[in-house]
Amino acid sequence: MPTISAKDLGIDTGKWSGDAAHSSVEFVVRHMMVSKVRGHFQKFEVEANVADDVTKSTVSATIYVDSITTRDEARDAHLKSADFFEADKHDTITFNSTSIRPDGDDWVLSGDLTIRGVTQPVDLALEFNGTSPDPYGGVRSGFSAHGELSRSAFGLEWNAALETGGVIVSDKVTIALEMELVKA
Repeated sequence: MPTISAKDLGIDTGKWSGDAAHSSVEFVVRHMMVSKVRGHFQKFEVEANVADDVTKSTVSATIYVDSITTRDEARDAHLKSADFFEADKHDTITFNSTSIRPDGDDWVLSGDLTIRGVTQPVDLALEFNGTSPDPYGGVRSGFSAHGELSRSAFGLEWNAALETGGVIVSDKVTIALEMELVKA
């Protein structure tokens, strides 16, 4: 694969840190086979190390399970329980990239995602939204990423059958990330 220069993309090399106030980690899961429930994690940390050859860059993230919110306290408590995330034993979700490669005008970010002590490979469709100086003398860059995963692959298997067929909670979870990073 040819070298893809960070300079050609307009992004500075080196360490970048996530700005949580301008970023989001969200998920969507089908409920009762008829609707979708959305939730997000309020506390997370992201670091990226951008290399001269962008395909050699790395990304790592830590998401704090206790910060989950779906706008329903009872559901949030259930998600933190042993039926799902088992937050008292597994308080974080982690992601460590293993590769980044071009995909048309966008990218694929591959990595190891660990939930509830189980690590699985995941691919995220990644869009680079550009860079901009901020009013405080710094530089910011934006990224959007999304993908799907099987929650049962990570040991999140709780469910119940419906009389009409199907289950209460789908196995497929869609994740969507909006990241604003600040150059260190």
